[in-house]
Amino acid sequence: MITVDGIHKSFGKVRAVRGVSFDAPDGKITGLLGPNGAGKSTTLRILYTVLRPDEGSATINGINVVDDSLAARKCIGALPHGAGLYPHLTARENIAYYAKLCGLSNDAVDERVEHLVKLLEIDDFADRRTKGFSQGQRTKVSIARSLVHNPQNVILDEPSNGLDVMATRSLREVILKLKDAGHCVLFSSHVMQEVAALCDDIVIIANGKVAIDDSTDGIRERTGCDDLEDAFVKAIEMVGPA
Repeated sequence: MITVDGIHKSFGKVRAVRGVSFDAPDGKITGLLGPNGAGKSTTLRILYTVLRPDEGSATINGINVVDDSLAARKCIGALPHGAGLYPHLTARENIAYYAKLCGLSNDAVDERVEHLVKLLEIDDFADRRTKGFSQGQRTKVSIARSLVHNPQNVILDEPSNGLDVMATRSLREVILKLKDAGHCVLFSSHVMQEVAALCDDIVIIANGKVAIDDSTDGIRERTGCDDLEDAFVKAIEMVGPA
């Protein structure tokens, strides 16, 4: 479970995150939405311990991400936006390398890598060096890398970016399987169809603040909009200017 409690983060005079709070429970898919510059990626970076909040706190399975960042990292698998791969390693080697960094034994590494290669349909390019991969191929390998240690909590920043229709469908199936297995899944997206198809709960951020936090049906009811995209726009308007 992921808990965010009143976090603030500024970069100079820019107040990127202003008192954001929400819960992402186990066994559910929580969507983090907002326009560009709303504070989504900053919030996610605090959760996977790349940034420290100026105020407030965040916990992963009850572990404070600032006080014990190493223990918190062991509980999460993260796909940052634009995550890089080692270009001279193959897809399989990139995944295996990360597995070893996470402390998996050699036998466990081989088993997990093979499982994820099949699950994410990486077979065709698993033994090619990642230099020259398409965006979709890079994204698939990065997702496999984030899942290789079977983390309880999965944080994905725009995971379908660059994926074609078939790859996006495969990704959705993977995310739903994680939910069914009791994992906590938190992801950001700009694709409303994806959000409507996957999310149990949605947190909409605007101007660094939570505009609304509810189930998809709850958001439609509170905004008076049947269409989720219209509800998204209405929720942002409710926050007003920064």
